[in-house]
Amino acid sequence: MSTATTTKSVKDAEDLALEAPKAEDLAALLVGRERPPRPSAISASLTFGWRAMLKIKHVPEQLFDVTAFPIMMVLMYTYLFGGALAGSASQYIQFLLPGILTMSVVMITMYTGVAVNTDITKGVFDRFRTLPIWRPAPMVGYLLGDVVRYFLASVVMLTVGMIIGYRADGGVMGILMGVVLLMVFSFAFSWIWTMFGLLLRTEKSVMGVSMMVIFPLTFLSNVFVDPKTMPGWLQAFVNNSPVTHVATAVRELMAGNWPAADIAWSLGWAALFVVVFGSVTMRLYNRK
Repeated sequence: MSTATTTKSVKDAEDLALEAPKAEDLAALLVGRERPPRPSAISASLTFGWRAMLKIKHVPEQLFDVTAFPIMMVLMYTYLFGGALAGSASQYIQFLLPGILTMSVVMITMYTGVAVNTDITKGVFDRFRTLPIWRPAPMVGYLLGDVVRYFLASVVMLTVGMIIGYRADGGVMGILMGVVLLMVFSFAFSWIWTMFGLLLRTEKSVMGVSMMVIFPLTFLSNVFVDPKTMPGWLQAFVNNSPVTHVATAVRELMAGNWPAADIAWSLGWAALFVVVFGSVTMRLYNRK
């Protein structure tokens, strides 16, 4: 390489160095720029809810519990107990479907705790806590995404029920009001499992504790039979169970009635779950 060429290259490099912005100038430019607005609580929660839905896209097996499981529950209990309890499956499905719908959706809520525990194990929540967002947004997003799954399970069960003979005297409006009430209760009930997801160490422990809580709570209710046939001491528990209140409210709404007391009890239980378990969940989340 000639001396002239070398000199020209050095000259070009010096010119570029002079034209390039200095580090101090870049820092001043960045500091002086206006920061983007902080996302609102609603937008942050919806973003995390969309994240939960995208996880289903990549792992479609997660839809098993809201498709195959509800179909199995409706068909199994209708044809297994229908003849013995009501004389025929077609008569029993009128009583069973709103109750088994409530039971199935409430049981599905426990998978929220498993998902939360999985993200904690992978370290995802460490990243969430560094973001300038509303602190409960990741948890609320989980539950909003799960509400979509609950709604899908409800549609599947109602479709199967109508195919095998269920008819709602309350019409479309009665069905819609019953499903909306169930979604509100399930959203609130899911806070129990977010607490367990943060409190327990492994997915298996979350699943085991959830089963111990949810099976007695759902089976000791009026989902399958009228509590009047039960012993008095058991009726006292069943008649005051949150699942009984929700199942009764959903059943009556779909039948075209307005069970004001059971609706009030269902909403009251939902508010209690959010206040108590939501508060405990966020305290655990901040300390995790």
